[in-house]
Amino acid sequence: MKTDAQLKLDVLAELEWEPSVDATKIGVEVSNGVVTLAGHVASFWEKWHAERAAQRVAGVEALAIELDIALPGFAARTDGDIARAAEQALQWVPYLPKYAVKVIVENGRVTLSGEVDWDYQRQAATAAVRYLMGVKGVSDDIAIKSRATSQGVQSDLEAALARRIPADRNGITVRVVAGDVTLSGTVHSWWARELARESAWGTPGVHHVSDKLSIDA
Repeated sequence: MKTDAQLKLDVLAELEWEPSVDATKIGVEVSNGVVTLAGHVASFWEKWHAERAAQRVAGVEALAIELDIALPGFAARTDGDIARAAEQALQWVPYLPKYAVKVIVENGRVTLSGEVDWDYQRQAATAAVRYLMGVKGVSDDIAIKSRATSQGVQSDLEAALARRIPADRNGITVRVVAGDVTLSGTVHSWWARELARESAWGTPGVHHVSDKLSIDA
Protein backbone atom coordinates (compact mmCIF):
# COMPACT_ATOMS: atom_id res chain seq x y z
CA MET A 1 0.00 0.00 0.00
CA LYS A 2 1.33 3.44 -0.93
CA THR A 3 2.20 6.05 1.66
CA ASP A 4 0.60 9.47 1.37
CA ALA A 5 3.98 10.90 0.34
CA GLN A 6 4.36 8.40 -2.50
CA LEU A 7 0.77 8.91 -3.59
CA LYS A 8 1.33 12.67 -3.75
CA LEU A 9 4.40 12.21 -5.94
CA ASP A 10 2.48 9.88 -8.25
CA VAL A 11 -0.45 12.30 -8.60
CA LEU A 12 1.92 15.20 -9.32
CA ALA A 13 3.69 13.10 -11.95
CA GLU A 14 0.37 12.15 -13.57
CA LEU A 15 -0.71 15.79 -13.71
CA GLU A 16 2.58 16.74 -15.34
CA TRP A 17 2.16 13.89 -17.82
CA GLU A 18 -1.35 15.04 -18.83
CA PRO A 19 -0.84 17.48 -21.76
CA SER A 20 -4.15 19.31 -21.27
CA VAL A 21 -3.25 20.36 -17.71
CA ASP A 22 -0.85 23.07 -16.48
CA ALA A 23 0.44 21.18 -13.43
CA THR A 24 2.43 24.18 -12.20
CA LYS A 25 -0.82 25.86 -11.11
CA ILE A 26 -2.25 22.88 -9.23
CA GLY A 27 -1.33 21.91 -5.69
CA VAL A 28 -1.74 18.38 -4.34
CA GLU A 29 -2.30 17.29 -0.74
CA VAL A 30 -2.88 13.72 0.44
CA SER A 31 -4.25 12.46 3.76
CA ASN A 32 -5.01 8.77 4.34
CA GLY A 33 -5.41 8.14 0.61
CA VAL A 34 -7.71 11.13 0.06
CA VAL A 35 -6.28 13.47 -2.57
CA THR A 36 -7.08 17.19 -2.65
CA LEU A 37 -6.44 19.24 -5.78
CA ALA A 38 -6.28 23.01 -5.25
CA GLY A 39 -5.27 26.00 -7.34
CA HIS A 40 -6.41 27.74 -10.51
CA VAL A 41 -7.13 26.42 -14.00
CA ALA A 42 -7.97 28.29 -17.18
CA SER A 43 -11.05 26.32 -18.26
CA PHE A 44 -13.61 23.76 -17.19
CA TRP A 45 -12.13 21.15 -19.52
CA GLU A 46 -8.72 21.58 -17.86
CA LYS A 47 -10.35 21.04 -14.47
CA TRP A 48 -12.14 17.96 -15.82
CA HIS A 49 -8.90 16.46 -17.17
CA ALA A 50 -7.06 17.20 -13.90
CA GLU A 51 -9.72 15.28 -11.96
CA ARG A 52 -9.43 12.29 -14.25
CA ALA A 53 -5.65 12.35 -14.19
CA ALA A 54 -5.72 12.06 -10.39
CA GLN A 55 -8.32 9.29 -10.56
CA ARG A 56 -6.05 7.23 -12.80
CA VAL A 57 -3.40 6.91 -10.10
CA ALA A 58 -3.50 3.62 -8.21
CA GLY A 59 -4.07 4.06 -4.50
CA VAL A 60 -6.34 7.11 -4.70
CA GLU A 61 -9.31 6.33 -2.45
CA ALA A 62 -11.20 9.61 -2.78
CA LEU A 63 -10.78 12.96 -4.46
CA ALA A 64 -11.57 16.48 -3.19
CA ILE A 65 -11.62 19.25 -5.78
CA GLU A 66 -10.82 22.82 -4.74
CA LEU A 67 -9.86 24.12 -8.18
CA ASP A 68 -11.03 27.58 -9.24
CA ILE A 69 -11.64 28.39 -12.90
CA ALA A 70 -10.04 31.70 -13.85
CA LEU A 71 -11.02 32.32 -17.47
CA PRO A 72 -8.62 34.51 -19.46
CA GLY A 73 -10.18 37.67 -20.85
CA PHE A 74 -10.45 36.39 -24.41
CA ALA A 75 -12.42 33.34 -23.19
CA ALA A 76 -15.13 35.31 -21.37
CA ARG A 77 -18.65 34.76 -22.74
CA THR A 78 -22.12 35.86 -21.68
CA ASP A 79 -24.62 33.23 -20.57
CA GLY A 80 -26.57 33.89 -23.77
CA ASP A 81 -23.48 33.26 -25.91
CA ILE A 82 -22.79 30.00 -24.08
CA ALA A 83 -26.42 28.86 -24.33
CA ARG A 84 -26.52 29.45 -28.09
CA ALA A 85 -23.18 27.67 -28.57
CA ALA A 86 -24.36 24.72 -26.45
CA GLU A 87 -27.60 24.34 -28.38
CA GLN A 88 -25.70 24.41 -31.66
CA ALA A 89 -23.15 21.87 -30.40
CA LEU A 90 -25.94 19.49 -29.36
CA GLN A 91 -27.47 19.71 -32.84
CA TRP A 92 -24.20 18.39 -34.27
CA VAL A 93 -24.33 15.17 -32.20
CA PRO A 94 -25.59 12.71 -34.88
CA TYR A 95 -27.25 10.13 -32.60
CA LEU A 96 -28.91 12.59 -30.23
CA PRO A 97 -32.65 13.13 -30.92
CA LYS A 98 -33.38 16.73 -31.84
CA TYR A 99 -34.60 18.82 -28.91
CA ALA A 100 -34.26 15.87 -26.53
CA VAL A 101 -31.80 17.82 -24.35
CA LYS A 102 -32.57 21.25 -22.93
CA VAL A 103 -29.94 23.85 -21.97
CA ILE A 104 -29.88 26.33 -19.08
CA VAL A 105 -26.85 28.56 -18.42
CA GLU A 106 -26.28 30.55 -15.25
CA ASN A 107 -23.02 32.31 -14.39
CA GLY A 108 -21.18 30.21 -16.95
CA ARG A 109 -22.47 26.90 -15.62
CA VAL A 110 -24.41 24.74 -18.09
CA THR A 111 -27.26 22.52 -16.88
CA LEU A 112 -28.51 19.86 -19.30
CA SER A 113 -31.92 18.29 -18.81
CA GLY A 114 -34.34 16.17 -20.82
CA GLU A 115 -34.67 12.49 -21.59
CA VAL A 116 -32.76 10.11 -23.89
CA ASP A 117 -32.89 6.39 -24.63
CA TRP A 118 -29.30 5.42 -23.79
CA ASP A 119 -26.46 6.44 -21.50
CA TYR A 120 -24.05 6.94 -24.42
CA GLN A 121 -26.38 9.68 -25.67
CA ARG A 122 -26.28 11.34 -22.25
CA GLN A 123 -22.49 11.18 -22.21
CA ALA A 124 -22.28 12.54 -25.76
CA ALA A 125 -24.43 15.52 -24.78
CA THR A 126 -22.21 16.45 -21.82
CA ALA A 127 -19.06 15.96 -23.92
CA ALA A 128 -20.46 18.27 -26.62
CA VAL A 129 -20.66 21.24 -24.24
CA ARG A 130 -17.70 20.49 -21.95
CA TYR A 131 -15.11 22.13 -24.24
CA LEU A 132 -17.07 25.24 -25.19
CA MET A 133 -15.29 28.51 -24.48
CA GLY A 134 -16.59 30.29 -21.39
CA VAL A 135 -18.08 27.22 -19.71
CA LYS A 136 -17.26 27.03 -16.00
CA GLY A 137 -19.08 23.79 -15.19
CA VAL A 138 -21.55 21.22 -16.51
CA SER A 139 -24.46 19.71 -14.55
CA ASP A 140 -26.01 16.58 -16.03
CA ASP A 141 -29.72 16.27 -15.20
CA ILE A 142 -30.53 14.17 -18.28
CA ALA A 143 -32.80 11.20 -17.56
CA ILE A 144 -32.68 7.85 -19.33
CA LYS A 145 -35.90 6.14 -20.37
CA SER A 146 -36.52 2.84 -18.61
CA ARG A 147 -37.34 -0.15 -20.85
CA ALA A 148 -36.37 -3.23 -18.87
CA THR A 149 -37.44 -5.07 -15.73
CA SER A 150 -35.38 -4.82 -12.55
CA GLN A 151 -34.55 -8.52 -12.77
CA GLY A 152 -33.37 -8.20 -16.35
CA VAL A 153 -31.24 -5.14 -15.55
CA GLN A 154 -29.60 -6.89 -12.60
CA SER A 155 -28.86 -10.03 -14.60
CA ASP A 156 -27.34 -8.06 -17.50
CA LEU A 157 -25.25 -5.88 -15.20
CA GLU A 158 -23.91 -8.79 -13.14
CA ALA A 159 -22.89 -10.56 -16.35
CA ALA A 160 -21.11 -7.40 -17.58
CA LEU A 161 -19.21 -7.06 -14.29
CA ALA A 162 -18.13 -10.71 -14.47
CA ARG A 163 -16.74 -10.10 -17.98
CA ARG A 164 -15.00 -6.80 -17.29
CA ILE A 165 -13.65 -6.97 -13.75
CA PRO A 166 -13.70 -10.63 -12.68
CA ALA A 167 -11.13 -10.05 -9.94
CA ASP A 168 -13.45 -7.54 -8.23
CA ARG A 169 -16.82 -9.02 -9.15
CA ASN A 170 -17.33 -10.96 -5.91
CA GLY A 171 -16.79 -7.80 -3.87
CA ILE A 172 -19.62 -5.91 -5.59
CA THR A 173 -23.27 -6.09 -4.59
CA VAL A 174 -25.84 -4.99 -7.16
CA ARG A 175 -29.33 -3.82 -6.21
CA VAL A 176 -31.88 -2.70 -8.81
CA VAL A 177 -35.23 -1.04 -8.14
CA ALA A 178 -37.26 0.35 -11.05
CA GLY A 179 -34.19 1.27 -13.07
CA ASP A 180 -32.26 2.68 -10.10
CA VAL A 181 -29.00 0.77 -9.54
CA THR A 182 -27.07 0.78 -6.27
CA LEU A 183 -23.50 -0.54 -6.28
CA SER A 184 -22.01 -1.37 -2.89
CA GLY A 185 -19.06 -3.36 -1.56
CA THR A 186 -15.33 -3.10 -2.14
CA VAL A 187 -13.03 -3.00 -5.17
CA HIS A 188 -9.24 -2.83 -5.40
CA SER A 189 -8.76 0.29 -7.55
CA TRP A 190 -10.38 3.49 -8.73
CA TRP A 191 -10.22 2.05 -12.23
CA ALA A 192 -12.36 -0.93 -11.18
CA ARG A 193 -14.81 1.40 -9.46
CA GLU A 194 -15.15 3.56 -12.57
CA LEU A 195 -15.58 0.51 -14.79
CA ALA A 196 -18.31 -0.79 -12.48
CA ARG A 197 -20.09 2.58 -12.74
CA GLU A 198 -19.70 2.65 -16.52
CA SER A 199 -21.04 -0.90 -16.74
CA ALA A 200 -24.08 0.09 -14.71
CA TRP A 201 -24.78 3.17 -16.81
CA GLY A 202 -24.30 1.15 -20.00
CA THR A 203 -26.90 -1.45 -19.04
CA PRO A 204 -30.22 -1.02 -20.90
CA GLY A 205 -33.01 0.15 -18.60
CA VAL A 206 -30.79 1.98 -16.09
CA HIS A 207 -31.65 5.62 -15.47
CA HIS A 208 -29.80 6.28 -12.20
CA VAL A 209 -26.67 4.85 -10.54
CA SER A 210 -25.79 5.25 -6.87
CA ASP A 211 -22.12 4.48 -6.25
CA LYS A 212 -21.46 3.29 -2.69
CA LEU A 213 -18.34 1.30 -3.55
CA SER A 214 -15.24 1.70 -1.41
CA ILE A 215 -11.66 1.11 -2.52
CA ASP A 216 -9.37 -1.31 -0.70
CA ALA A 217 -5.98 -0.63 -2.26
